Amino acid sequence: MDFYQNEEQNLIRKICGWIVDVVVVLAFAWFCLVFFGTQVTVNGQSMHPLLSSGDIVLMNRLTYEIGKPDRMDVVVFEREDQKTNVKRVVGIPGDEIQIIDGELYVNQEKVALPEDRKISLAGLAEKPVKLEEQEYFLLGDNPDSSEDSRFANIGNVREDQIIGKVWLRLFPLIRISLIRS
Repeated sequence: MDFYQNEEQNLIRKICGWIVDVVVVLAFAWFCLVFFGTQVTVNGQSMHPLLSSGDIVLMNRLTYEIGKPDRMDVVVFEREDQKTNVKRVVGIPGDEIQIIDGELYVNQEKVALPEDRKISLAGLAEKPVKLEEQEYFLLGDNPDSSEDSRFANIGNVREDQIIGKVWLRLFPLIRISLIRS
């Protein structure tokens, strides 16, 4: 009898240990999502082909609490009208941005855009745009379908408007992937 009781107690301990492990892993995953990831839905084709309309991405809020956005980071920012957008940082404080003949120039040096895209409309960047302290110039990867810093209703984006860095495409599941700068 004692043998079966010990065997039963061991099985119960194993099951309880397994349940505790699962609960700890789920709690850790929840903690990571809450503090390191906020879901954001991409609207429009401005970041195509990297991101498409309807994609759900995770954004890391803490990245810019301890650091600053870098050139080519894909970020989420809040516009003046309280809407959020996903764009790429192409200019950081102190940079001079200009678009000449469809090409992006940062500090008078030509910068290749993802997919080697040409920019058909220079907008505000037709003339040199000097970024002040805590100002960033953001562009969509698909500039012909992007409302970004080239336009007066967006303009230079202040650091406090940048909410976080996009780090993971979560949905659609078939395209789940890390987002690299």
